[in-house]
Amino acid sequence: MTAATALLVIDVQESFRHRPYFREEGVARFLAHQQALIDGAASAGIPVVQIYHVEDSGPFSQASGLVRPLEPLRIAPDAVFTKRRHSALVGSGLDVWLVRQGIRRLLVSGIRTEQCCETTTRHASDLGYQVDFVSEATLTFPMVDAAGTEWSAADIRARTELVLAGRFARILSVDQALAA
Repeated sequence: MTAATALLVIDVQESFRHRPYFREEGVARFLAHQQALIDGAASAGIPVVQIYHVEDSGPFSQASGLVRPLEPLRIAPDAVFTKRRHSALVGSGLDVWLVRQGIRRLLVSGIRTEQCCETTTRHASDLGYQVDFVSEATLTFPMVDAAGTEWSAADIRARTELVLAGRFARILSVDQALAA
C-alpha cells in the first residue's frame, strides 16, 4: 500500500448478542471473513486496532462483561479504543493515535455495516484518510423502515456500498484489501 495502513475492527463485541435485533444468521460467515482480515493484516505487519462501543448501562456497559470480542474471534490488537458515538474517530483518541503512527489509509471492518462502519468511513474520508471499506468483513441485521418494510442485511450492505463507493471509500473484499 502506498501509505501506512491500519485495520479498524469496529464493535465486534459480545454486546450485540444481547440486543433484540441480533440474529445468528450470517455471523459465522462474517467472523470467518473478519478473522481472515485480522490474520492477514497481522501477517503483513498492518496494525490491528480494536474499537469497542461503550454505554453507561446495558449490554454495552463495561460493567456488563460483554464489551469483549465476539466469540470465537481471535484478536491480539496493537491498540484498543472505546467510543460512545457512531464514528470511531469521535472522542476516542483514535485520530491522534493514527496521526502519531503516520497512518493515512484505513481498512474498515466490523459491526454494524450501515452505522458505525459507514459513519467511521465517511468521517475518515472527510479527515483526509484513504479508506478501504471491507464490506464482507462487516455485519448488520435486518431493519424495518417507517412504512413497515423489512430491509435484509444484504439490502443494507448493498445500499452502504452504493453510497460509499468512489466518494468515501473503495469497496474491497478481504482478499483485495490484503493484496492492495
